[in-house]
Amino acid sequence: GEDVKPFTPEKTKEIVMSLQQPAVFCNMVGNWPALHWDVKYLSAVLEGRTVQFRLGLKTVDLVPQFETSCSYVEATLEEFLAWSCGQPSCVSGPFSCYDYSKYWAYADYKYIARIFEDKPEIFQDVRWSDFGFPGRSGKESTLWIGSEGANTPCHLDSYGCNLVLQVQGRKRWHLFPPGDTSFLYPTRIPYEESSIFSKVNIANPDLKRFPEFRNSTAHVVTLSPGQVLLVPRHWWHYVESIDPVTVSINSWIELDADHEARVEEAITRMLVCAIKSAENPSDGDLWLNPTEVEATSHEINLQYLNEAVFAYLRCQETSVSGQARSSSTGAEQRTNTSCKRKRREVGCEPEGCALLTQDCSTSKAEELQKIPFGPHLIQVLPQSHKTNVMGAVAIESDGRDLHENEGEHFGNLHCKRKRLLMSNDCETAAHQMDSDCSPCTPQTALSTNDLLDCLVNPRVISLVAQLLLERTRV
Repeated sequence: GEDVKPFTPEKTKEIVMSLQQPAVFCNMVGNWPALHWDVKYLSAVLEGRTVQFRLGLKTVDLVPQFETSCSYVEATLEEFLAWSCGQPSCVSGPFSCYDYSKYWAYADYKYIARIFEDKPEIFQDVRWSDFGFPGRSGKESTLWIGSEGANTPCHLDSYGCNLVLQVQGRKRWHLFPPGDTSFLYPTRIPYEESSIFSKVNIANPDLKRFPEFRNSTAHVVTLSPGQVLLVPRHWWHYVESIDPVTVSINSWIELDADHEARVEEAITRMLVCAIKSAENPSDGDLWLNPTEVEATSHEINLQYLNEAVFAYLRCQETSVSGQARSSSTGAEQRTNTSCKRKRREVGCEPEGCALLTQDCSTSKAEELQKIPFGPHLIQVLPQSHKTNVMGAVAIESDGRDLHENEGEHFGNLHCKRKRLLMSNDCETAAHQMDSDCSPCTPQTALSTNDLLDCLVNPRVISLVAQLLLERTRV
């Protein structure tokens, strides 16, 4: 018979676009062919094609394992599966130098449209139209394949909200609300557009260096196959694979607020590139994340800033005119277009500008009362910080149900092999202070990255963006 879902596409979209806290959808994807995308199936579809895996150590240090600290190999999914199962055939393969008991591997942030470009029919296995986004399929989605322990540093995405389908194995998500940003010590080094990293290793925080992390509130959930996690805009997340093999599919949903976020990202890019490019290259600071192939010039960055500002103003004008038309006809328009991290798309089609806006007339509590929470939509509630100050203790899900005190969420990237240089810790001053300096001179000189952490702090950049936009309106 016909697969009956608990929510209509229209109702699901309303939830996705209005809910400002993480939640898990259940029983929404039972008929999706993508649920069969385990590693064995994907290996057969790719027919021996290689993908890039990022490898990191399973040992948990006090500092995050940024992508610049990882190793990278090209391997087939068949080789990955053999390695993750401990088969002898991988002794001479691409994973031969990496003991499975000591390392994890992650093929993360793989564009489905790219890796399956010769098999476009597979795009239809992913049906985001059930969530109220007609036409959105695997073509607008990314794929994540990892081994036990695979993770990414805690970060937030500047653009969009996120829908994540768990296909194989389980992942534990640690999520923190936007209001916890200062407790997570944000940094833009390593630099990557649209990703703001945390200096804190969520799995093993250094509370001496980052004491304010104690004030953060983790929402932790273990996501099982067939469940879809909603990660609202600007929620911090750290994700870890907790089974031998995991497969996930996600799609970022573009929001109206992304236009202002692109202005903020353009300002950040200008400052980071200008200041870091002025440093002596021999210092060896690999400040670019592997996803950013090169530092763009000041001229290009200025052009990007102007384009972002223009797109923002154009969208504001269209939104105002659209609201005027809506009030006269009694109709409400809510449309969405694909949003991908690390894509500096500043254009805005007129019909795509009247996205859902925040209604300040109702309180947050009243809005939550309208959300149909229950067995098909599970809230990811705050976890007791006293019992989980390091985000390491989580209540497991058996795949049949989620409990109210579960929660957790992480993000992803694709990379090239590079080594790590931590922002403040491993960087020494370019010039030593003379011995006859003032007694007030600190023993350790401030670094460029120290300055950048303050200069491009999200609160500072938001203020600069507002001042810049006010200037353009005059």
